[in-house]
Amino acid sequence: MNGTSPAYDVVVLGAGPTGENLADRTRAAGLTTVIVENELLGGECSFWACEPSKALLRPVLARADARRVPGLRRAVEGPLDVPAVFEHRDAMAAHWQDADQVEWLDSVSVDLVRGHARLNGPRQVVVDTPDGERVELTARHAVAVCTGTVTALPDLPGLAEVRPWTNRQATAARRVPDRLAVVGGGVVAVEMATAFRALGSEVTMLVRGALLGRMEPFAGEMVADALCEAGVDVRFGRSVTGVEREGGGDGPVRVTTDDGDTVVADEVLFATGRAPHTGDIGLETVGLTPGDWLPVDGSFRVPEISEGWLYAVGDVNHRALMTHQGKYQARIAGAVIGARAKGEPLDDGMWGRHAPTADSAAVPQVVFTEPEVASVGPTAREAQRAGLKVDVVDYDIGKIAGAVQYAEGYRGRARVIVDTARRNVVGATFVGPGVQELLYSATVAVTSEVPVDRLWHAVPAFPTISEVWLRILETYRDSDGTAA
Repeated sequence: MNGTSPAYDVVVLGAGPTGENLADRTRAAGLTTVIVENELLGGECSFWACEPSKALLRPVLARADARRVPGLRRAVEGPLDVPAVFEHRDAMAAHWQDADQVEWLDSVSVDLVRGHARLNGPRQVVVDTPDGERVELTARHAVAVCTGTVTALPDLPGLAEVRPWTNRQATAARRVPDRLAVVGGGVVAVEMATAFRALGSEVTMLVRGALLGRMEPFAGEMVADALCEAGVDVRFGRSVTGVEREGGGDGPVRVTTDDGDTVVADEVLFATGRAPHTGDIGLETVGLTPGDWLPVDGSFRVPEISEGWLYAVGDVNHRALMTHQGKYQARIAGAVIGARAKGEPLDDGMWGRHAPTADSAAVPQVVFTEPEVASVGPTAREAQRAGLKVDVVDYDIGKIAGAVQYAEGYRGRARVIVDTARRNVVGATFVGPGVQELLYSATVAVTSEVPVDRLWHAVPAFPTISEVWLRILETYRDSDGTAA
């Protein structure tokens, strides 16, 4: 294909999970589709985020659970087998090879061009390939930007010379540093602090605000308590003002904070947010600003492009920065592009097949710390700010027979948000060992808008942690006397 100028119905920029799913759906709709990728097919999630990070965390969480089970404690004494953990991580990241992904693209008849893609005017994309050739692509119906995000590093003098870790260096690490400083308090920060502390690092966290600040406050508080119990030095209210490597750039990192404190570590991980990966994709050729997020309408079109051919799907549109939401958006956007190409009307009402309602009403998320955090829908504060009148129902998961069976001394908490006007669940948060498996039932309850009265007929098996649903309903009934 080098040097040619082929035309496709759809050109997709970025072959992460979002781009792959969108290409699959447009191809299933009968549209010729090509996908362009400059790195590995599968993107950030497969090789530097979701898959390798959870591979690092799985032994940590399994050991933590085993330590709470009578008869198993002695079997899991001692440190983790670090080489074995890294070998497992490497396998889960497919050893940073994407041959399987290429085979999958072939199986769904999506063409692939490797190289750096840039827009070059309306419906035009140019690709500079690794062998120095240039490929010019034309899109008949749509160009979909699925380029995701990159780590947003702070503007600190000399930061580049320090060679800081981002999520990429942390999840692909070949050794465990004796001392690790973690800057940030979001998901990447708490997960990597959990993993590397268990692998043997002395971990210091520098957190400007609260841990997991976008979730229910008790979630971050419980994770902070557990990190401290594990030996992590969590310092709140700290902003980094300076970094430097000692010994001419080969020694330890000295991190200075705004209160004059200093942390010395072998490596420093910056987990301070994400930025759109749009700085060098030719946005200026269509009147957009390089490096900006790409806000979209309800059908994932970029509204500034009047002819409606440019779509932005996944993290790059800043709607919900999670892999599973990007894949969800891709399924919908692919169907939208297919329908428009055929002149079919869109089913874009709330929860319609062409409407990304979950992006605002039912985003699920799991934080794989110890304890785990799982949530879906708005927090109580977010629901109230949106104008909903809600009841907040809390329950101590540790009181449930299934939790006692799961782990001795189980500590956990559940919160469910009920819309008092429609009497259905709009949000839920669970904290505790094993709660990730509670999340899908909560997501179904939210997206199906199941009335609280109907939930009484969803009987949880005994003795399982899912009995928390029954206890929440009982708590709600007994608090106001209105639940059937």
